[in-house]
Amino acid sequence: MKEISLYIHIPFCKQKCLYCDFPSYTGKEKLISAYIKALKKEIIEKAKKYLIKSIFIGGGTPSYLAVEELKSLLETINKLNLKQNLEFTMECNPGTLDEKKLKIMKLYNVNRISMGLQSTNNSILKNIGRIHSFEEFKNNYLLAREEGFKNINIDLMFGLPNQQIDDWKDTLKEIIKLKPEHISAYSLIVEEGTCFYKLYNSNKLNLPTEDEEREMYSYTKKILSSNGYNQYEISNFSIDNKECFHNKVYWKMEEYLGLGVSASSFIDEKRIKNLDDIETYILNIENNISIEEEIHLNDINDDIEEFVFLGLRMTTGIEEEEFKRRFNQDINNIYGDVIYKNIKQGLLVRDKGRIYLTSYGIEVSNWVMSEFIL
Repeated sequence: MKEISLYIHIPFCKQKCLYCDFPSYTGKEKLISAYIKALKKEIIEKAKKYLIKSIFIGGGTPSYLAVEELKSLLETINKLNLKQNLEFTMECNPGTLDEKKLKIMKLYNVNRISMGLQSTNNSILKNIGRIHSFEEFKNNYLLAREEGFKNINIDLMFGLPNQQIDDWKDTLKEIIKLKPEHISAYSLIVEEGTCFYKLYNSNKLNLPTEDEEREMYSYTKKILSSNGYNQYEISNFSIDNKECFHNKVYWKMEEYLGLGVSASSFIDEKRIKNLDDIETYILNIENNISIEEEIHLNDINDDIEEFVFLGLRMTTGIEEEEFKRRFNQDINNIYGDVIYKNIKQGLLVRDKGRIYLTSYGIEVSNWVMSEFIL
């Protein structure tokens, strides 16, 4: 039985954050029940033939589901062939969690929670469209601890509108006090189609300068490192043995199945994306019509590029032997000049059979990776 990871998408939100370009929707609560029913059908049909090595329920806001819908979904997932002691993550947003939901999650083997916070500054939270205060987040976090969750990630963002360097430093200091096992710290990217994109194009978004953003990132690495958090990916930090196994599946370009609206899969050399519209998704599943919108068959160049791009996101980088094993050729034959040039510029290191980004290389990683396009 083939081993894969499983991603499940819950597209519903109470309120859309102003920076968010993920496929998530507000005001569609009346569809939740029918969506969960359709999703369960897709899970059983597509996932039962695999051995599942990790699960990630993302969104949207999975914790926005009512207790009964959450229970029903988790019951179905637990009927699959699950590897023993697998990492089972669910994204939760403050303001949508309560004791009942946490108990259900615990009962059905969810053992890792990823909580979206972004900032400890309440006025910044309001400005970016979050529905909660820092105090509500803290209450939800402590409640999860009381219910026995021993592996919690906190999502944070820097480079936000009106955010000062000191705001960001305060956020990190407050979060370190809570001792989560994992911290994700992302810089804001103003994505097309978001509210922030419109504001940005009208010069109404007061963003920190590039230098300030760089200082925020530099401080992040320094304070987290000195408090026992290892950086293992551009935006991800964890205490020992608490790296996110599921996300590493993506970065190592291993196989995963994505189920639900807008979910993506990578299986048997195919990149598959499900359609975005919730109503059509439900209708198609009910009528046994395919919900796959795009299917791209990777060729050897796609595989090589993705292996390098994704692998270089991790601080351990890529292994030259693994490259040879996968693609049956030496990495020097394809990228020798590019690697040499980037080492000379202080952006890459080559050591003990691995190639990885330097500190400076991480800061300009998009530029470095663009050099590896074939």
